Amino acid sequence: MAHFDAIIIGGGPGGYVCAIHAAQLGLNVACVEGRETLGGTCLNVGCIPSKALLHATHSLHEVHENFEKMGLMGGAPTVDWAKMQAYKQDVVNGNTKGIEFLFKKNKVTLLKGWASIPAAGQIKVGDEVHTARAIVIATGSEPSSLAGVTVDEKVVVTSTGALALEAVPKTMVVIGAGVIGLEMGSVYARLGTAVTVVEYLDAITPGMDAEVAKAFKRILERQGLKFVMGAAVQGVSVADGAAKVTYKSRKTEAETVLDADVVLVATGRRPFVAGLGLEALGVEMLPRGQIKTDHFATSVPGIYAIGDAIVGPMLAHKAEDDGMALAEILAGKSGHVNYALVPGVVYTAPEVATVGATEEQLKEAGRAYKVGKFPFMGNARAKAVFQADGFVKLLADATTDRILGCHIIGPGAGDLIHEVCVAMEFGASAQDLALTSHAHPTYSEAVREAALACGLGAIHA
Repeated sequence: MAHFDAIIIGGGPGGYVCAIHAAQLGLNVACVEGRETLGGTCLNVGCIPSKALLHATHSLHEVHENFEKMGLMGGAPTVDWAKMQAYKQDVVNGNTKGIEFLFKKNKVTLLKGWASIPAAGQIKVGDEVHTARAIVIATGSEPSSLAGVTVDEKVVVTSTGALALEAVPKTMVVIGAGVIGLEMGSVYARLGTAVTVVEYLDAITPGMDAEVAKAFKRILERQGLKFVMGAAVQGVSVADGAAKVTYKSRKTEAETVLDADVVLVATGRRPFVAGLGLEALGVEMLPRGQIKTDHFATSVPGIYAIGDAIVGPMLAHKAEDDGMALAEILAGKSGHVNYALVPGVVYTAPEVATVGATEEQLKEAGRAYKVGKFPFMGNARAKAVFQADGFVKLLADATTDRILGCHIIGPGAGDLIHEVCVAMEFGASAQDLALTSHAHPTYSEAVREAALACGLGAIHA
C-alpha cells in the first residue's frame, strides 16, 4: 500500500496530462492504466493511428492526382497494406513510449492494472489497495452501437477495428456521418474502397455550421464517397464473411439493403466507467451515462472526474484542458476551462475546423452579426498546391465587431483555427485580426482576408 496526494485512473490525454501537471505543481501523484501502453484510446486506437493512415492515404492521393501536374513523372506506387499498418504502429509506439518517459521525468508513479474504487480515498489495483487525498476518474469513452447491430471487429467494426483490418475491403458501409465515420471513410475511399455513408439525419457532421457542412459533403462526394441521408438503420446481418445493412428511409418508410465487405459503426461514443464501483459509492450519474460534476468534483467528496467521463465534447484536447485545470485545483490554485472556445477539427482533406458560434446559433439567439468569407481559391499558396477547395467564414458582432465564431474548410484548417481561438480568448475584434500582419504566401492569409471581409471587404476576392 502507498499513499499519494492524487491517483488518476486512466492514462489517456486527460489522465496523463493531469498526472504530469499535478506532479509539476509539487503533488505526489500516481496514474493507473489497464492497457499495456499509456495514451488511452487517442494514442492507441484513435486520434494518432487514424492520422497516420489519413496522412499515408493523402500522400497516395497526391501521387495519383497531382504529381504529374507538377512534372513528377514515373510509375504510380501500389499499396502495401501490411507495411502501411506497420508504419501506423510505429507512430503509435513512439508516442506511447514518449509518455512513459514524461512520467519518469516528472516522477509520476505508474500503477499497471485495472482500477476500482472500494471506498472514497482508496484505489484497488489487482490485489493492492492504495490511498489518496484525491481520486480522479479519467477513464475516457468507448464506441457506442445500435440496436440490431453486433460488432465483431472483423466484418462489423468500430473505429478500433477499422484501423486494423486484415485487408483493404472492396466495399464499406459507414453508419454515421460524424467525424470518425468521415475520417475513416475517406481513408478507405482513397485506397480504392467503394464507401457509402448512411446517416439518420439530413445533414452530415451534426452541430457544424450548415453552410460549411454542405460544402464539406459536396467535396467528399467529389472524392468518391456516397451518402444516404435520412436513413434509419434497422439491422446488420453477417454471412460468409460479408454483411448486409438494412435501412429504412425516414421520409418514405421504404426499406433498402446494402451489401458490404465491411461495416463501420460510427454512431458516437459513451463514457467508459464500468468496473469502477461508482454505483456502490453513490456517485451521481447523468441520464446519458456521464458522471455528474461541479468543477470536476463528483457527489462523493475526494472523487473527481474529467474528460469523456463528464459532460462536454468528447475530444482529447478538451480532456487535456480538464486535466490541467483540475491539477491546478488540487494544488490549491484556480483552474478554469473556457468550453466556449474548444475547437473542433475533422482531419480529412481538406480539413474542417470550427470554434465558437455557428450562424444558426446566432440566428436562434437573435444576435445581430456580420459574416466575413474568403475562398481559398483566392489564396496563392493554396492554389499552388492544388488545395483551393473551401473557405474561411468569420462571424462577428454587428455592433462591436467582436469575433463570435470561425469556421474553416480548407488546407491546414486544424492549425489555422487557433489564431482565431487566441483572438477570441482576448476578446479581439475582426478588425484586430484584419490589421495583424500575416506572412505571404501562407494559408493563414485567408483568415486575415475573411476578417477584412467583415469590414470594407477582402482584398483578393
